[in-house]
Amino acid sequence: MRAAPLLLLALLAAGPARAVQPNEVLPDASLEHRAREISAGLRCLVCQNQSIDDSDAPLAKDLRLIVRERLKAGDTNQAVEDYVVRRYGEFVLLRPVFGLHTLLLWATPLLAILLGGFGIWRLSRRRAPPPERRLTAAEEAEVAALMRRD
Repeated sequence: MRAAPLLLLALLAAGPARAVQPNEVLPDASLEHRAREISAGLRCLVCQNQSIDDSDAPLAKDLRLIVRERLKAGDTNQAVEDYVVRRYGEFVLLRPVFGLHTLLLWATPLLAILLGGFGIWRLSRRRAPPPERRLTAAEEAEVAALMRRD
């Protein structure tokens, strides 16, 4: 029972696992930091839900090496990202660009909230009880007559 909190603390302290191998790490710390920043924003095309920094897939390793080669060649972070996007398409970006061709992607959450709110509003209006209506004198007399028959 005492080991559970220690195990939880050890798991929390461990942090995220990275797939970057020691032979991939650049000797220049600033270049390695830039490579990690770029890699965190690029999607593994095999895993599709991980960055290339987190993926062990061979393609992710190739992409990490391309990023590091481009940085060693003197490219800026944006130039490296543009190179990878030209080569693999915009799907490689974990954070899609905001443009006319991705407008539906960005607008979908807002549209879903608006449509959901409209649907809830319509349901609440439909389920509202009808206004109470009083019987007319003729209707009350008819009900009284029907009640006397029994």
